[in-house]
Amino acid sequence: MATRNPQTQAKRARELAVREKRERKKAKKAENAANRAAGIVPEWLLDESETAAGDDDEQSEDAEPLVDDAA
Repeated sequence: MATRNPQTQAKRARELAVREKRERKKAKKAENAANRAAGIVPEWLLDESETAAGDDDEQSEDAEPLVDDAA
């Protein structure tokens, strides 16, 4: 039997990984659509809506800078 080129094996592995990722994404979208149809609100959406009430201005004034100017 002929041996397969390592590049061909790598390409097939990448294609399989992409195909599996697309399938997982499609399944996740279908699950989210079913939840929306059932009226279930995701938790991450609830957390985001609580912080979007206008607290951002207060937090930005008290926040410490992320970059040290001492260097």
